[in-house]
Amino acid sequence: MAKVLAALRHHWKKSTFGACLLGWGGHWLYGKHCDNLLRRAACQEAQAFGNQLMPATMPLKKATVFLNPAACKGKAGNLFEKNAAPILHLSGLDVTVVKTDYEGQAKQLLEIMENTDLIIVAGGDGTVQEVLQEPGLLRIMAAFSKIPIGFIPLGKTCTLSNTLYPESTNQVQHITNATLAILKGETVPLDVLQIKGEKEQPVFAVSGLRWGSYRDAGVKASKYWYLGPLKTKAAHLFSIFKEWPQKHQAALMYVGPTERPPEEPEEKSSRPPLYVRLYRRLRSYWSSPKEFPQEVAPEDWEELKLSTIELSIATRNRQLDLARTKDFMDICIEAESVSKGEFVHRGSQKMREPHMCPEGSQCIQASRCILQLPEGTEGSFGIDNEEYEAMPVEVKLLPRKLRFFCDPKIREQLLQAVVQ
Repeated sequence: MAKVLAALRHHWKKSTFGACLLGWGGHWLYGKHCDNLLRRAACQEAQAFGNQLMPATMPLKKATVFLNPAACKGKAGNLFEKNAAPILHLSGLDVTVVKTDYEGQAKQLLEIMENTDLIIVAGGDGTVQEVLQEPGLLRIMAAFSKIPIGFIPLGKTCTLSNTLYPESTNQVQHITNATLAILKGETVPLDVLQIKGEKEQPVFAVSGLRWGSYRDAGVKASKYWYLGPLKTKAAHLFSIFKEWPQKHQAALMYVGPTERPPEEPEEKSSRPPLYVRLYRRLRSYWSSPKEFPQEVAPEDWEELKLSTIELSIATRNRQLDLARTKDFMDICIEAESVSKGEFVHRGSQKMREPHMCPEGSQCIQASRCILQLPEGTEGSFGIDNEEYEAMPVEVKLLPRKLRFFCDPKIREQLLQAVVQ
């Protein structure tokens, strides 16, 4: 024993390195063991759903998973197979996985839409965007909105997970909790923004649109990866040297909030036979007097010129309120007068909360707006963290258009807020 201690003392550098390596290895192995325990507990809970008895004539529920293997730097496929796929299969669902790693899937997606009971998006914000942007998908929005959607956070940026699930620092626990929430069946309605340019097909977003200096600097942060945790501050600091002050000028026209109609019941009665429907239609035609169409009141548009450091148009999905009586989106026009130090500090905050509206900003509630940019304007929009060319656009709110699965605790909190 004395010889061992003497050798360790004599080679203290190697001994210190070995001790650190041993400690790190033990911590890594313990983390893997805890992750396996989480997976086992989630699979046991999913097995309870799979063991439930069902009538022999009732078909299995069909789930279509849109998986983006390129998300999370190519790790999404492995994360899904290890953490989410076993839970889905044990639950008794008939699972079909569609990998969204190639173009030209619109026809295949539309065929699947007719034969699925629920949709699961496995990836990040970009995967949600890709599914929503498929040509023809949201043009049949009336049918699409009746299918509940599950979201499994596998990407680098997962804005929706903050709305649908409790926060968790453990990635495995976050993924398994999201997958189990799909099986539990609790849903919440989410708004959608329809963003349409002059000639382009409309783009749909569940978070919002950003245009300005903070967004432009934030997308360049990955170039300074070698600075580690300082890369975000460095990106905003270097953007100051290129141009200051940074102003974005535009014209904005908007319409105020609209009244929220009563929510339709989720379960509708079965369709009556053909002869009953014909009888009702003929009776209503002969008995009811013809009514002249009422004139629709013109929309009350308001217009303003703006000069801002950043403009954001966001849904209210981050702050769900089931008791809200009006439907609107939040337009935040940030003041252009900001110091350089405040710009760098606030830029780091916006990397965590992209649609935060700081003090001193002009906040507008609108159901529809038109953003006119000066001719020759360069730059890009950030729509759900995806980059699009900046151009004049019309943004329209589609309230409560999609239903997403959520954690039962989240829905319970929302219902308690309604009661209070």
